[in-house]
Amino acid sequence: MNWWQRITAICVGMLALAAVPDRQLVFAQDAVEERRPRVELGIGAWISTGETKWAHNASSIPGLGNPTSKLTYKDVGTNIIDLTGKVWFTPRLFGRLNLGIGNVGGGRLTDDDYGSGQRLFSETNSDIDGVSTWYLNADFGGKVKEFANHRGYLEVFGGYQYWYTKYNAVGLSQVACDPTAIPGLGCPPLGPVSNVAPRQSVITNTANWHSIRVGGTTEYRITRRFSLQGTVAFIPVSIIDNKDVHRLRTTGNAALQQDPSISMFGYGIGADADVGARLMIVKNFYANVGYRVWWNYAIDGHATFHSANAPSSEFPLTQFQSLRHGLTFGLNYSF
Repeated sequence: MNWWQRITAICVGMLALAAVPDRQLVFAQDAVEERRPRVELGIGAWISTGETKWAHNASSIPGLGNPTSKLTYKDVGTNIIDLTGKVWFTPRLFGRLNLGIGNVGGGRLTDDDYGSGQRLFSETNSDIDGVSTWYLNADFGGKVKEFANHRGYLEVFGGYQYWYTKYNAVGLSQVACDPTAIPGLGCPPLGPVSNVAPRQSVITNTANWHSIRVGGTTEYRITRRFSLQGTVAFIPVSIIDNKDVHRLRTTGNAALQQDPSISMFGYGIGADADVGARLMIVKNFYANVGYRVWWNYAIDGHATFHSANAPSSEFPLTQFQSLRHGLTFGLNYSF
């Protein structure tokens, strides 16, 4: 049994305890209100997978389509360590900091280029072998409702989110090529590109999301020990600052600068959601398990190509989207 199977078995076992009828697992309405904790600390993990997509429109150049290029970083697995601290300033008002950091595992980059009429000119694949992601949430909020018989509560909050992700794509394989889609251009033969080493870095992508979010959190106690939880946050304003380094485009008329080769800036919207269950192991000490989804989407922006031999060119950014989702679990202690 590996470590993940052991952790899963422990979580399932703890949740099963909530269904065992004994004198300690009584219904919440029979509970006696206890002294309200002022600080809550949490440590956990987010076992996630995700993807990033971006595309631009350079159809102002004769022969190119809209979108001209579309890059998709998909099936990117990342195990994230998640830390949370929550402080109650008054019985109803709180501040909260949440920090997560993890290393990017495997994944796949697909790079599609189109000629006019949206004819696929070229499709290439590369593997993703890193690098990292991290995020910071800083929220301020308050409790707006307590359910009868101490069954739970409803909180609202607002704050700032920073979300950083860096991918490194290695190797290059030509999957499709139609030289007639963009006259005057050609592609390597199908299969691994001979002059690119299997582990050679070809593209590095760094995305920075700066977001304002507002939302709510609720907890409903099924028994004194066992409860269900949910958090939903809407992101009405999000700014994407993204930079690409295209390491193979260093020579010829299409050569690009190397740091960055392409920079993107845009604004959009997004949403975060968590659902899960929580079990009190002993007084003020809890285990939790759930599922989390984060989504950010640019609705407008531009991409700037930094040429090595000519002035930079700016084109509309037609798509930029980041998505990450997966299982969460952790421990919380309040005092």
